[in-house]
Amino acid sequence: MDLDEILLTAEEAMDKAVTYLKSELKGMRTGRASTALVEYIKVDYYGSPTDLRQLALISVSDATQIVIKPFDAGSTQAITKAIQSSDLGLNPQSDGKQIRLSIPPLSGERRQQLVASVKKMGEDAKVTLRNARRDANKHIDQIKNDKEAHVSEDDCDSSKDEVQDLLKKHEKQVTDAVDSKSKEIQEV
Repeated sequence: MDLDEILLTAEEAMDKAVTYLKSELKGMRTGRASTALVEYIKVDYYGSPTDLRQLALISVSDATQIVIKPFDAGSTQAITKAIQSSDLGLNPQSDGKQIRLSIPPLSGERRQQLVASVKKMGEDAKVTLRNARRDANKHIDQIKNDKEAHVSEDDCDSSKDEVQDLLKKHEKQVTDAVDSKSKEIQEV
């Protein structure tokens, strides 16, 4: 592995951590209806767990209501059951053809819990970023100590600086995403 590969691998790992965090944050409940809230709920569809978005058309009818129209009317009961067993605390109303989810306003205490959860997710993402940095630096040190690699000490040091810059850039993305979601949750 050469220095460029190490940097590329570290950047890919950091990008994945940020992307994962952002996708998790989309599913966090705020006070208003969003299709992202339910898109990835796993529904037991004929024995296999399937994302809700693959089984139904999901739309927002107004700021407090999500409408789910299953492609297969036979899956309505399985979808209702999956929503009830998710930890979203939503009560689905089904008329046999479609399911309506009313999004109740969040209490102040629940908002604080959600903000704390968002911050924890952000910290977990930062730990993942730092692990990617640690792994990259370890590989750079191995190259530095390998006499057959023919890599100068200055090149190794500048690569470590690049890894640190990548970390700072990705940590800022995590902080921005967490701050944005926290602000969104706090809005009444």
